[in-house]
Amino acid sequence: MSVALILAAKGHDVTTTQPHRTMQEAAGILAEKGIGAVIVTGGDGEVLGILSERDIVRAIGRNGVGVLQDPVSKHMTSKVVTTEMDEAIDHVMEQMTTGRFRHLPVIHNGRLAGVVSIGDVVKHRLDAMESEHRAMREYIATA
Repeated sequence: MSVALILAAKGHDVTTTQPHRTMQEAAGILAEKGIGAVIVTGGDGEVLGILSERDIVRAIGRNGVGVLQDPVSKHMTSKVVTTEMDEAIDHVMEQMTTGRFRHLPVIHNGRLAGVVSIGDVVKHRLDAMESEHRAMREYIATA
């Protein structure tokens, strides 16, 4: 099973922001959309970074609320781990667990194609387990 299956179910919409936007603007986007991270992109759609709720809280914790007027580029994670559409879901889960991050941009043909969260991965895994459980019950019932 691949990342493409998750994106087929949840869609390819990605919330992005630009590096010059303020941390306050980015926090507003996260609150408005009810999401935990925003992808920071350049003018050509290139992934420049990712800014998560954790990044914002850590910046405030280190430097105070004044950081909310800083540009996103100052506090974003610029070394973004990404994945491809054909990546196995088990590998993605391992990457996220090992790297201790919850959002993984998906790249397809050099372009941002979606974002997979740990919640998406867990939901997909639970759905697969339920399907296997149902199939096993049906098999036993008809045997």
